[in-house]
Amino acid sequence: MPKFKDYFNQMFKEHQELFFRFKLLNDDYGKDRQKYKAEFDEIGGQVVAIIKEWESKLCGHMEKGENAVFSSKLADKFWEEVRSYFPYIDLVGVQIKTVKL
Repeated sequence: MPKFKDYFNQMFKEHQELFFRFKLLNDDYGKDRQKYKAEFDEIGGQVVAIIKEWESKLCGHMEKGENAVFSSKLADKFWEEVRSYFPYIDLVGVQIKTVKL
């Protein structure tokens, strides 16, 4: 198993309850963004913090020298795995304003 998947699985297992809750919320948010925005941002903020912590564990020691490019690609693969479970993760904390013309 690739290292990024192993880290993802460990992270998911350690925070299983929160991640399952966010998975359901992520699905609901996809159906009705306005209704679930506040809760999505609140729970999503916690989830993103955990994900960034694990990304740092995975890639942090590689970012110096020759491994910097490899570290970037590894982080990208890790986030692709995250997005496969949470497709709206990039919208956590994003302010959406409608403009009337």
